[in-house]
Amino acid sequence: MKNRIKLVAGLALALLGGQPGKVGGQAADTSERGHPVGEAPKTGKPQVPAGYFLFPVAPGKPGLLAGSMGELRPNHFHGGLDIKTGGGVNQPVYASADGYISRLKQSSFGYGNVLYITHPNGLTTVYGHLNEFRGPVAAELLRRQYEKQSYEVELFLPKDQYPVKRGEVVALSGNTGGSVGPHVHWEVRDAQDRQYNPLQWGGFAEIQDHVAPTLQAFALEPLSIDARVQRVFAKAVFVPKVTPGPGKPMSWADTISCFGPVGLLVQGFDRFDNVWNRNGIQRVTMKVNGQPFYQHVIDAVPFPTGTRQVSNFVDFLYQQTQGRTLQKLWVDEGNDLPMYTTGPSKGRLTVEAGKVYNIDLTLADSYNNQTPVHLVLRGERPAYFKTRAAAVKKPVLRFEVTRNLLKAVATDPSPDSVGGNLVLVRGNRHLEIRPSYTQNGENVYLYDLRAGLPDSLRFGRITKKFDRQVMIPAGKETSYSTAHLNLLFGPETLFDNLYLSTAYRPEATGSGFWTVGSPLQPLYKTATLTLKPARAPADPARTAIYTATPKGGKAYLGGKWDDQGQITAPIRQFGSFRILTDTVAPKGSLISRAGGQLLFRVGDDLSGLAGYRLLIGGKFRLLRLEHKNSTLFTVAKDTLGPRLHGPAELRLTDQAGNERVIPLSL
Repeated sequence: MKNRIKLVAGLALALLGGQPGKVGGQAADTSERGHPVGEAPKTGKPQVPAGYFLFPVAPGKPGLLAGSMGELRPNHFHGGLDIKTGGGVNQPVYASADGYISRLKQSSFGYGNVLYITHPNGLTTVYGHLNEFRGPVAAELLRRQYEKQSYEVELFLPKDQYPVKRGEVVALSGNTGGSVGPHVHWEVRDAQDRQYNPLQWGGFAEIQDHVAPTLQAFALEPLSIDARVQRVFAKAVFVPKVTPGPGKPMSWADTISCFGPVGLLVQGFDRFDNVWNRNGIQRVTMKVNGQPFYQHVIDAVPFPTGTRQVSNFVDFLYQQTQGRTLQKLWVDEGNDLPMYTTGPSKGRLTVEAGKVYNIDLTLADSYNNQTPVHLVLRGERPAYFKTRAAAVKKPVLRFEVTRNLLKAVATDPSPDSVGGNLVLVRGNRHLEIRPSYTQNGENVYLYDLRAGLPDSLRFGRITKKFDRQVMIPAGKETSYSTAHLNLLFGPETLFDNLYLSTAYRPEATGSGFWTVGSPLQPLYKTATLTLKPARAPADPARTAIYTATPKGGKAYLGGKWDDQGQITAPIRQFGSFRILTDTVAPKGSLISRAGGQLLFRVGDDLSGLAGYRLLIGGKFRLLRLEHKNSTLFTVAKDTLGPRLHGPAELRLTDQAGNERVIPLSL
């Protein structure tokens, strides 16, 4: 049995000082997420009669969508429909049903100018990226902005103060906030801010869809130390030589060898009629040997907590490194999204030796256009095997961490290297591991890190430091400290256990370059990072944490200094960080007076623009910020501000508190 670990689990624990775990075996799965097959997830989805909601842009006329509910964006699920407006702005936006305006906000980020209408059935429709609001509420917003002397205002309004009727024009479409082109973002929410797919209640005559989803690829991944796909411990991605057309059945010709718990993944997209942009697949169903096994339906996503779980819904590492977005067809650790129908296995398929599994997948959109996919798995028990490649010229030792497992690959030009042992070293303790298999002349070793972390790996003449210093368990508050930093993890910071590496490189300034984890490891909620520079800065008020890239890029993160000369800030992503001081004020210039209004170009070299004020004769005049093109501008419909005439000044402040005053003569 050459693929067995030389020392038994208990002895490995004694040598490496790890926590109880199963070395060389499958860890117990104790989570209870998911729902029995055939039983709908208990999300409390509202029942809405077909036709209750009016299409909010050009109702009754053919319309087009740029985005659908549940599309997989880089860090969130898309929460509604993106409605095209013909490439322009100022199209009328209509109330989708009777109700009252319960909330509105003006911002240069996110949804931009956004309006919320609450309806008698308890649901709220959301209209985002607007150019301007219409009706009495617009005057109220302007009054509040002058009261607060700020463009960035959010109002929560009492019930029935601003009632609206179905079909009433409530706004004009725009391109504000994080929009990358003119459109209206429209969604439906409940009182708990769950986002619902508006197409699930019968669709809209304005939006036609006779196009089924398109499959681009599928994959299989081993999910335990004993599992294999095509005899090895590695994800296998299968790409059709010719992409099947929408709705065309795809049957993979070759039987795929597997063993143990494996998970399926798919990549694909959907389209609506008459548009070429790629939208998300709304439903994926899996049957195994004709029996229901798994289903997810992206019809309801909790906001904002659930939307960031997209980084766990997909294979985030593969997406970031290979550029292919693969959706997991199982409920992974840390995923509590209410979109699944599964059995106790939660979509993990345990393949037994000698058995055949017929897998039928169905990819479907909101209009129930379907694309069937068929593949066959055959169970094949793992066995030690050896293949030889061309002669190895130099020794190699590399490793990676996937889930809780260390996968090491080693080779050596000496004749006896094939089948040699890998040695895990911790202090003066050693653990020898035999290869699980040898492929292309390279030995492959697998080890469950829950049995203890090594300091280094040794193979023949090569010794390589193991760069993960500690395991951070998911689901509990945990802190980790070194001489140069401190990290605090909340119970919901991580999706799964984290094997953390940190590094510090000092700089002559007394600051340094901190590397914390890897940006290829997603976070669910924030961690708290404290940096400990060699000496406190001369001007802490203007000094903050910045994210940094190896090529010199940087972005303001902020932070609060304590009396010990340490600075703390929340982080949403691992990566590299620096402490920098910003002493240069923002810049701005008047570039246009077209139409009797003012247009300024503004910017800041380091921390970024934080505040702006236009004073005319000492009186405040409202400005709108459009961060996408770094402009500030006045609005002709401003009836409360002073005339654009006479002596004036533009005051710009950055995140570090530096201010620049630009005198003007209007």
